[in-house]
Amino acid sequence: MRAAVRKKRLRGGAGKPGSPARSVSGPGTGTVPGPGTAGSGDDHRGRPAARVRNRLVGAVAVVAVAVLGAGAPGVMAAVDHTHTSQQLVDLAELNARAIALAHSLADERDAMTAYVADGRSSKSGAGVPEDQRARVDRQITELRGKSHGTAGESAVFTAADTLLTALPQTRQKALSGPGSAEDTFTAYTKAVQALGAISADIARGLPARANGADADTRALPALGRATDQAAATRGLLLAALGAGGPQSKLTTAAQLAHTREQGALADFAQSASAGARDRYDRTVNGTDVTNAENYLTRLTAQPRLDTADQAIGRDRVRAALTARVGLMRGVESAMATADIERLGGLRDDDVTALEIRIALAGLCLLVAVGAGVSAARSMTRPLAALRLGAQRVAADPSHEEPITFKGRNDEFAATVRSVNALHGKVGELAVRTGELEGERTRLVGGRQRLVAERDVLQDERVELKRELAARTAQLTELTGQLTDLTGQRADLTERLADLTERLTALRTGVHGQFVNLSLRTLGLVERQLGVIESLEESEADPERLETLFKLDHFAARMRRNSENLLVLAGAEHGSGHPGPVPLLDVLRASISEIERYQRVRVRSLPPHAQVAGFAADDISHLIAELLENATSFSPPEAYVELSGWLLETGEVMLSVQDEGIGMTAERMAELNARLADAPGAAAAETIDEALGLGLYVVVRLAARHGVRVQLREQEQGGIAAVVVLPGSILPAAPDPVGGPAHTAAGAAPSLPGSVAEANSNTLQTRMPRTDPATGRPDAGADDAPHTTDRTEPGGTDTGADTVADSGPGAGAESGA
Repeated sequence: MRAAVRKKRLRGGAGKPGSPARSVSGPGTGTVPGPGTAGSGDDHRGRPAARVRNRLVGAVAVVAVAVLGAGAPGVMAAVDHTHTSQQLVDLAELNARAIALAHSLADERDAMTAYVADGRSSKSGAGVPEDQRARVDRQITELRGKSHGTAGESAVFTAADTLLTALPQTRQKALSGPGSAEDTFTAYTKAVQALGAISADIARGLPARANGADADTRALPALGRATDQAAATRGLLLAALGAGGPQSKLTTAAQLAHTREQGALADFAQSASAGARDRYDRTVNGTDVTNAENYLTRLTAQPRLDTADQAIGRDRVRAALTARVGLMRGVESAMATADIERLGGLRDDDVTALEIRIALAGLCLLVAVGAGVSAARSMTRPLAALRLGAQRVAADPSHEEPITFKGRNDEFAATVRSVNALHGKVGELAVRTGELEGERTRLVGGRQRLVAERDVLQDERVELKRELAARTAQLTELTGQLTDLTGQRADLTERLADLTERLTALRTGVHGQFVNLSLRTLGLVERQLGVIESLEESEADPERLETLFKLDHFAARMRRNSENLLVLAGAEHGSGHPGPVPLLDVLRASISEIERYQRVRVRSLPPHAQVAGFAADDISHLIAELLENATSFSPPEAYVELSGWLLETGEVMLSVQDEGIGMTAERMAELNARLADAPGAAAAETIDEALGLGLYVVVRLAARHGVRVQLREQEQGGIAAVVVLPGSILPAAPDPVGGPAHTAAGAAPSLPGSVAEANSNTLQTRMPRTDPATGRPDAGADDAPHTTDRTEPGGTDTGADTVADSGPGAGAESGA
C-alpha cells in the first residue's frame, strides 16, 4: 500500500535538496544529526547512489525482451506469409490483364497469318485494322503500368515484356515481308504463350496452406493453353482456306494445334474442381460449338485440304470457330477474376493470422511486464515508505507526521513501526526546545517588527497624500470628457433614429409602389381580356378570330406574369371565387396560361374533385408555372402529361411529367430541399437564385396553402413534378349529376368540369371552331389557346375549354 506523503514544503527549509538539516537538541539528549552528517552512516560519499528501482526496472526489461524474442519468429513467419500472398494477388491482377492482352494478340496473330498466307494482297485488306492494333498497344501500356512491385519483377513477366517490345518489328515483317505465314504465326505465338506463362507462375507459387484456392488456380494454365490452341487452330485453318490449295503446312500446324488443345482440355478436366468443369461444360455449349467441332473434326482429319474441304465456306467456318473461342475465353477470364478473389481471401487470412500473432505476442508481453511491475512495486513502495520515515525523523520530527504503511504485515511493516516509535520520541524533544526558542525569538522580533511598521506607515501616509492629489486631478479631467461623450452619444442616437425612420419610409413607399403598379398592370390586362372576349364573340372571320385568340393567349400570359410580380412582392390578389371550383377547370386555366399549351395532355383525374374558391387561382398559377418549366425544358415534339389521383388520406396528388434532359442528382436534391422547406424559402426577402423565378413563385404559392411539391426523376427519362393538395383546400364533392345533356353539333359542352368527369370516361375536349361561311371546322382554330377560362360562381366556365388528351394512349393534341 502507498505510504502517506507530505505534499507541502517543510518549515525552515527542511527537506530541500542540498540544504543542511537543523540539529535538534533537548534536555538529557545528544545532538540528533541530520542527513549527511557524521552520524548518518553514509560511508559511500565518493560514489553515486545506486537505486533499487533501477535494478528492478532492468529485470522487467529483460523479461520483456525475452518475451519479444520468443514471439518474433512466429510474427516474422506470418509477415512472410502475408508478403507472399500479396505477391500472388498482384500477380493474379497482372494475369487478368495479360489474359485480355493474349486474347487480343491472338486475334491479331490470326488476322496477320491469313494476310501473309493470302500473299499480302490488297484484296484481303491491310492485315489487321488500325483500331485493333491500337487496342493491343493500349492493353500493353496498361499491362506495363499495372506491373508495379514484385509482380513486375518476376522472370515470366520480364520474358513476356521482352517479346512485347519486339511486337512492332513482328508486325512490320508480317506486313511487308520477308517471312512466310508459318513464321508470322510462330512469332506471335511466342508472345501469346509468354503471357500465358504468368498464370502458370501463379499456380507454381501457391503455398501449401492455400488448399481452398489451388484446384481452379492450378487448372487455369491448362484452360489458357486450350484457349490459345483453339484460337491458333482457327487462325491456321482460316489462313489455309483463304490461301487456297491443299496448304499442307498450315493444315498440319492446325492439326497439331487442335491435338494440343484436346490435351490441354484433358489436363483442365483432370485438375479443375467439379464446379469449374460444370461451368465450362455449361458455357462452351450450343449450336455454334457443335458446328465448330464438326468443322474441326473434318478439316483436321488429314494433314492437307482436299477439294471438298476447300469448298467449305470460309465465313461459316470463321463464325463457328470464333463463337467457340469466344465462349472459351469467357470461361478463362471468369476463372482469372475468381483467382483474384480467392487469392485476396488467402491474403486476408494471412493478414488475420499476422494480427492474431501480434496480438498474442503483445498480450504475453503485457502479462510479463505487468507481473514484473507488480512485483517491483511490492518492493519499492515499502522501501520508499522507510526512506520517507527516516528523512522525517532526521529532518524535523516535530512538524512531520509519522508515516502510514498499509502494506502486508512483513519485515517492512515491523521496520516502519520502529521508525514511527523513534519519530515520536524525537518529536517530543523537538517540541519542547522549539517552544523555548520560539518564545525568545518572538519577543525580540516583535519589537523590531513594531519599529519597522511605524516607519513604513509614515512613508505610506506621505505617498497616499501625493496619490490622492493626482487622482483628484485625473477625476476632474475624466468628468469633463464624460460630459462631452454623453452629448456626442445623444447626437448620434438622434441621427440614427432619423436615418432609420427615413429608410423605413423609403422601403415602404417603394414596396407599395411596386405592388400598386403590379395591381394596375393586372387590372389593365383583365380589362384587355374582357375587350378581346367581346371581340371574339362578335367576330365571324376565321383569320381575325385566330388573331384574337392569339392576343387572348398573350394577355393571359401577361396576367400570369403580373401575378408573379404580386407573389414576389408578398401581396395577394384578392380575386377568390365564392364557391368551389372543379379541379378540371383549374387545370384548364393552368394550361391556357402557358406558351406551349398544345403540348400538354391531361390524363386521368379524380372524379368530382373540387378546389376551394379562395385557393383556385393560386393552384392554377402554381400548376401553370410547373407546366411552363416542363414544356420549356423538353423536346419540342414531346408531350407533357398532367394527371391526378385521389390518395387514401383524402388529399389529391397531381403529376406533371416531361421527357426533358433531366438534371443531376445534386441539383434535384438541392431543389427538393428548398421545396420541402416552403415556408422558410417563401420568407426570404430576395429571390433564391438556386430556385429561379418560376420555382420561387411555386414555393411561395405552396407555402400560402400548405401544398407539398417535389421533383422526381423518371425511369424513362425526364422529370416529374408531384403536387399534393391538402384536404384544407379540397371541399366535399357534389352529388353526381344525371347524364349529360345533348348538345348541338359543334357546340362546346356546358357541364362543369367535375360533373363532366362524373358523366364521361374521358375528359371533354374543346370542339373545333367552325367557319361561319361554310359551317366546317376551322383548321386555324385548333392551335388557338384558351386564355381566360375563368369560373363564375356555381362552377360554370365563361370561356372556351382547353382541349387536352385525357385517356391513356390517346394521342390527340390540344384542340384535336
